[in-house]
Amino acid sequence: MVAQETRDRVLDAVRQTGYRPNALARSLRQQESRNLGLVITDLNPFHATLAKGVQDAAEQYDLNVILFTSDESERKERRALETLRSHMPQGLILIPTAHTREHQALLQGLPVVELDRVSGISEAHSVQVDNVGSARSAVQHLTELGHRRIGGIFGHQTVSTATGRLQGYKDALRGAAIPFDPALVQFGDYREASGHEAALHLLSLPANVRPTALFVSSHEMTVGAVLAVRELGVRIPHDVSVVGFDDSRLMQILEPPMTVIAQPTYDLGQAACHTLVSLVRRRAEASVAGTATEPGKKVLLPAPLIVRHSTGPPCDVTTPPSLELST
Repeated sequence: MVAQETRDRVLDAVRQTGYRPNALARSLRQQESRNLGLVITDLNPFHATLAKGVQDAAEQYDLNVILFTSDESERKERRALETLRSHMPQGLILIPTAHTREHQALLQGLPVVELDRVSGISEAHSVQVDNVGSARSAVQHLTELGHRRIGGIFGHQTVSTATGRLQGYKDALRGAAIPFDPALVQFGDYREASGHEAALHLLSLPANVRPTALFVSSHEMTVGAVLAVRELGVRIPHDVSVVGFDDSRLMQILEPPMTVIAQPTYDLGQAACHTLVSLVRRRAEASVAGTATEPGKKVLLPAPLIVRHSTGPPCDVTTPPSLELST
């Protein structure tokens, strides 16, 4: 509805001045933005790949992603949610923490997809891997090799992924008629140091109870566990088999290359974004039609077991591992 001559003059002025629209002012006027919020717990390789998947999918819809990290902190998560609400995002992708349910009021009215974990909010939509099934397949692989004493290193049980993986571990033991032994289970905080400490503890148990295999349920803790094994002079897989969770270039070039559960990390991020955009659109249609919004939808992606050279049949070591073994 503007004369072509006027339009040409305006566009020429735009080019000369480098003018860009004020997106914040536009969103205030239109009461919407082209932004999605993304709150992750860390910026390690796993979470960075998740974020990359979200961003690449968002670009397909001409949407921007505003990223925050919570560091598992109640204060940081609350501040991120409060800041995001002020930017009026179309929706939010959130890796929940143990505090997310406390912040439920900040999520009201906002389309939300929980990624990787679930908070326990009944109506929440979520995208994650089959943690129970993948952990079960990892431990079943070890039982089929003949292992009976299988150590497990898990995250804190306030996190849904950790509880699911522990459940899969127990299911696999039960399926092989192996009693669950709490002494063979250690808990960490998903960081390398806690995996190192947990593995040192398990591999320093008396020879008759020491595990012949380890299932480590996160990437960083797997790295720590491998460092502990090397520190003790124990050989993989001759003295102890190791299965990790999450594949990476590092897991492939370690000596020996690691048997892992390979989460489709990038695909998880993409699926979360596609799920959120679909949810936003359906809510808009429901609002126009005056119909109720749909209940929470849960998307589970498979995480296959990749068998490499860090697992083999048990070979019980009669001499307790110690630092002296490496000499």
